[in-house]
Amino acid sequence: MTDLYKKSVYLFFSLCTLTLTAKSQNKGNSVQTRATLFEGVIVAGYVDQGAYINCTGPAIKFSKKPVSVLVGLLPSIRIKKDKVAAGAPKNSVLTPNLGLGITAIYKHLAIQVPLYYNAKTSSKDGKWNPGIGVGYKF
Repeated sequence: MTDLYKKSVYLFFSLCTLTLTAKSQNKGNSVQTRATLFEGVIVAGYVDQGAYINCTGPAIKFSKKPVSVLVGLLPSIRIKKDKVAAGAPKNSVLTPNLGLGITAIYKHLAIQVPLYYNAKTSSKDGKWNPGIGVGYKF
């Protein structure tokens, strides 16, 4: 597991370095590509019969004024109430979560399609859940 973690971190930083050095040589109307750590976007949306609030985290950003597209990680708070029988243990309504996805930004309007993973439990298999959200870029 440690070796896989090291390789994943190395791959992420290699991709970030490549995108930072792979700027287009044309000036003006060209598409710019760069790595960002935080873009200043807050998004609220719906996923897996619950809600989420997140901000964009580390991502690769493609931009051509006034449109930007980010592909990256989404640190989030998920809001979901469990439906369980009386007396059975429940999960917390608010849970921290890390998703990944794509965010499109036009001026200050952000539209997001995230993917969140629900871990395997004794009654359900683990699976990825897509969502949709709308937000604001500061």
